[in-house]
Amino acid sequence: MKILPAIRTPRKTALLATLAGGLLATCAILASVSPSQAAPVVEMYQDPNCGCCSAWAEHLEVEGFEVRRYKTSDMRAVKIEHGITPELASCHTALVEGYVIEGHVPAADIKRLLEEKPDVAGLTVPGMPHGSPGMETGRYDDYSVLTWRHEDRTPDIFSEYTHD
Repeated sequence: MKILPAIRTPRKTALLATLAGGLLATCAILASVSPSQAAPVVEMYQDPNCGCCSAWAEHLEVEGFEVRRYKTSDMRAVKIEHGITPELASCHTALVEGYVIEGHVPAADIKRLLEEKPDVAGLTVPGMPHGSPGMETGRYDDYSVLTWRHEDRTPDIFSEYTHD
C-alpha cells in the first residue's frame, strides 16, 4: 500500500496556523502566571467558639486570600510559639509567607506587608477594636496596626485607622 503525502490547501494551512497561534498564546499566558500570583495562603488559628475570627477570615477571602482555619482551645500556646506577648495579643493568630498576623489586621495591610517584605515578625491589631475587619459592630474605634521584631518585640506603627 502506498501512502500519499497530505495535500495542503490554503484553507488547511490557514487553519493549522490559527490553531498553532492559539496554542502558542495559551502557552505564553500559562507561562506568565507565576506562583506568586496565586492567592496567598493564610493559616489561621482560632478558638472554636469565636465568631469574629470567622468574620475576619471571610474579609480576607473576599480580598483574595486563601484561609485555612484551625480551631484550638489552647490559643495561649499558639501565641507563645509565635512570639505574641500579652501587649500584642488579640483573639486569633495567623501565619502567611513567614509572617505572623495577630488579630483584626485589614487585608490591605497584609498585602502591603507581603509586597514590601520588611524585616519584622509580623503585624498585629492588639485587642479587638470595633470597626476593624471582623469586628463590624456599628461602632468605630481608632486603632493602629503594629509591627514588631522577634528579638525585642518593641512595636512600631505600620498604619493607623481613625474614624470621626
